[in-house]
Amino acid sequence: MITKPETKFDLEAIRNEFPILNQKVNGQDLVYFDNAATSQKPKKVIQAIQDYYQNINANIHRGVHKLSQLATDAYEASRKTLQEHLNARFAHEIIFTTGASQGVNLVARAWGGKFLKSGDIILVSGMEHHSNIVPWQIIAQEKGAEVLPIPILESGELDLEAFHELLKKNPVLVAVNHVSNALGTINPVKEIIKLSHEKGALVLVDGAQSLPHMKIDVQDLNADFYVVSGHKAYGPTGSGALYGKEDLLKEMNPYMGGGEMISEVKFSGSTWADLPHKFEAGTPHIEGGIVLGKAIDWMNEIGLEEISRHENELLIYAQSKLNELEGFRPIGQAKNKASVLSFLMEGVHPYDLGMILDQLGIAVRTGHHCAQPVMDSYKIPGTIRASFAVYNTKAEIDRFVQGVQQACEMLR
Repeated sequence: MITKPETKFDLEAIRNEFPILNQKVNGQDLVYFDNAATSQKPKKVIQAIQDYYQNINANIHRGVHKLSQLATDAYEASRKTLQEHLNARFAHEIIFTTGASQGVNLVARAWGGKFLKSGDIILVSGMEHHSNIVPWQIIAQEKGAEVLPIPILESGELDLEAFHELLKKNPVLVAVNHVSNALGTINPVKEIIKLSHEKGALVLVDGAQSLPHMKIDVQDLNADFYVVSGHKAYGPTGSGALYGKEDLLKEMNPYMGGGEMISEVKFSGSTWADLPHKFEAGTPHIEGGIVLGKAIDWMNEIGLEEISRHENELLIYAQSKLNELEGFRPIGQAKNKASVLSFLMEGVHPYDLGMILDQLGIAVRTGHHCAQPVMDSYKIPGTIRASFAVYNTKAEIDRFVQGVQQACEMLR
């Protein structure tokens, strides 16, 4: 019997994969804690971008020449990688997008535009990123439908009792994130999907923040739609994907018109290409699609369980250290969290603290994090957000905590 050798988590080797971490910011070694906004890119991803443009750059699906065939094969191989990574039934259930935002807009426009009716209700969780709120508001306004929020508790968790009551209104769709970008809360999406389906509602899950941190199985979740962004998972900006169940995607209208998404075009009328091409009009971000697959491969080489374990250790360590500081107020303390730490320091504005941390070479995010309803629920304008990735260290957290303390001493 051949057994797979155990992999050793080598943090130093992982850090060496990220050239940007070697630079100085304001004369200080860079500490990058803004990973929920976008992650840094490993050498394998950077090299794959160069390799594409240097060796196989060509338009895909349309050419009989060698480069077009090579580019097409690489693009479709990446689609297959995403299918396997998300455990979709078919590769054609994976639609390449520019990111999670486009994925949500695609469903809102292509599904909502066809099926949404006046008086229909859409439930949207109160901790969503704006990109999983605004598209539903736009299409609801056009169709005479209504968007209702699922409240969140002080702990930063969804109010499931309120959700049960809202389901009595028989919504047609529920939109919820798997992981909150503002709070780090990991939502019980499998339970939410089950309850929603019992009431006949479809469910769209925003997986932008879950893709870099955990294993995703769309069949086990039974999600109807699931959207992801590449740039938060060590891949290129402008890359991402929408997973949709085959029967739903087949029923939906095209999102955009143009080349590639058609079967036949005549002035008397046009017909659409089969999945997935029906939703991929025009020349796509070919390099982004190909290299997103390489980023997924890179994460799997380390192991998502190892990534999650390391990031959880960082989260626990950072919170314990910040708890020692006077005036520390964590925002959102769900029992089940990803590596996002959102907080305030008494008597200090988040923006001012962020500016001082930047002078110390420490990158964090300050503000509402494109989640204004979350901030409204806590009656605050924004937070300081430190978000950790696989390449971050406890030594960096020590520098960060020291920087927070130093900033507070200056600003209070």
